[in-house]
Amino acid sequence: MKGRIIKWLNIRYPQNYIIKNPFTGTLIIALFVFGFTVLYKPFNTHAARAFSYETTMAIYSLLSGIFIFLSIKILKTVKYFSKTKDWTIFKEFLSVFLVLFVLGIAIYVLGFFIETSAQRWNISTFLNSFKGAFLTGIIPLFFFTAINYPYLFSESIDLNIGNAAITGQENQPSEDLIQISSQLKKEELSFYPSQFLYAESDGNYVVFYLSINNLVKKEIIRNSINSIEQQLSGIPYFLRIHRAFIVNLKKVRSKQGNTLGYMIKLSETEIKIPVSRKNTKDFNKLSALYHT
Repeated sequence: MKGRIIKWLNIRYPQNYIIKNPFTGTLIIALFVFGFTVLYKPFNTHAARAFSYETTMAIYSLLSGIFIFLSIKILKTVKYFSKTKDWTIFKEFLSVFLVLFVLGIAIYVLGFFIETSAQRWNISTFLNSFKGAFLTGIIPLFFFTAINYPYLFSESIDLNIGNAAITGQENQPSEDLIQISSQLKKEELSFYPSQFLYAESDGNYVVFYLSINNLVKKEIIRNSINSIEQQLSGIPYFLRIHRAFIVNLKKVRSKQGNTLGYMIKLSETEIKIPVSRKNTKDFNKLSALYHT
């Protein structure tokens, strides 16, 4: 049982959006905390003597946000938390806990400046600050953790398939999650290399075709094909074969044509994709290495 829990905690998982994007994430938490406290007035929150209730909550939210931003930036400088590709469920939970811990300290310390400090020198106020921080801050933080849950099942399915197909190789390394960002950094797409079939340029967008649980899934992200090519450059068998197409060479199952150009087909799809003349040399060289 203990071994299963440890294995589960070390499954790769996409990094929480708030942790990955400290500035935007801090604004999200600050706005949520302010809105939540103003609407519901939880945990016996009250106005400071010199301010209205709304102003008091706004000050708490803004200053707490600064503490959170700094804590996330410092967290990302620590080697253990610095690599997004090595992110696991354990790192996800631990980073969320640390951010909430800092939020609790921030609320307690800020109270000495915003409220009457003589009334805060007690363990009850200290614990209440942490209670409010955890129960309020956990909502936006856990939301961005929870929305990535499909990758947890995807990872489990991939591991099960690998173990069934390759007996005696339980220690075979798992794949690193690829994370693609949009041009405006407002959206992102994550997938494993083995799930990628091809990407196609469509005006100001790029359409990704992914194989997930034996079904071809279509995902659209706003970006240029040039930018996507750069973001995928770390995978040697992902090749741009045309001005509008990037393909997974391991998925190629047939080709027709000559040195003037090819038309290829990929596994799990019947679409024909062109290989331009200037890319035929690289295609032939690399496909010989990676095409299976």
